[in-house]
Amino acid sequence: MVFRLKKGDLIDILAPGSFIDEEENFQKGIEILKNWGLEINENNSLTKKFGYFAGDDHTRFEELEKAQNSKLIIFAKGGWGSARLLEKEPSWQNGLMLGFSDTCSLLLSKYSQGFMGSIHGPMVSSLSKEPNWSLERIRNLLFEGYVEKIRGIPLRGGKAKGKIIVSNLTIATFLIGTNHFPDCKGKIIIFEDINEDIYKIDRMLTYLRMTKIFTEIAGIGFGSFSNDSCDLEWKDLLKDCIIERLQDFDFPILFDLPVGHISGNACIPLGYEATLNGDNGIISIEKPF
Repeated sequence: MVFRLKKGDLIDILAPGSFIDEEENFQKGIEILKNWGLEINENNSLTKKFGYFAGDDHTRFEELEKAQNSKLIIFAKGGWGSARLLEKEPSWQNGLMLGFSDTCSLLLSKYSQGFMGSIHGPMVSSLSKEPNWSLERIRNLLFEGYVEKIRGIPLRGGKAKGKIIVSNLTIATFLIGTNHFPDCKGKIIIFEDINEDIYKIDRMLTYLRMTKIFTEIAGIGFGSFSNDSCDLEWKDLLKDCIIERLQDFDFPILFDLPVGHISGNACIPLGYEATLNGDNGIISIEKPF
């Protein structure tokens, strides 16, 4: 099932977690959406504050419920709070929903409940920081239903085919054991994260080993885990951690994909059929019909 936007479509911007604290970048993101010909549905939760949230849990949940029939829900920003809304079991519908970071909890929940349209990719507050190729990629996916190949660094060869799931590693780990975590059997998994110490990443990968999830997947990729692209020593430590923790499995592994908390956060639709090539580092995603 493919959902496509057209000029003049009314979309919703939601803040399911933290309140907006970067007004300039947020407004620049809105202008990009308007330049694509989209109309913005006004939402007063964007100006609300409740502690460090964009309104209390009830307010944010109700805004999410009201937007379920929207042509597109694009999240304003990340920051903790989105997963708190899952305690009330959202009434998911098929339709486009775009975000990353903490909002991965909502993307994964929707997909795990059998509804399509979740997209891991830039949010309103980060749109203006994206390079042209990334903005064009988002626009192509939203209006045309396809994305181009992306490339990472091969850590283990081989090819894997299966439906693709993308998530922040921390968020995914804490959803395991709930009905908001998807079935990973035969899937290609992509993880990203930010500002986590190596030992914490090791801890999460170890937990994933113990859940037996790694025995089910077809292939795995890792996006950005640091906003400091020059810290080569840290990257080497992360790479060594991944190789060691995944040495017992025989699926292909890619590293340093352009996905996550970076300028150049390649959007990826959850549930699309994909091929992960551990020999040349390419992930290609099929266009559904």
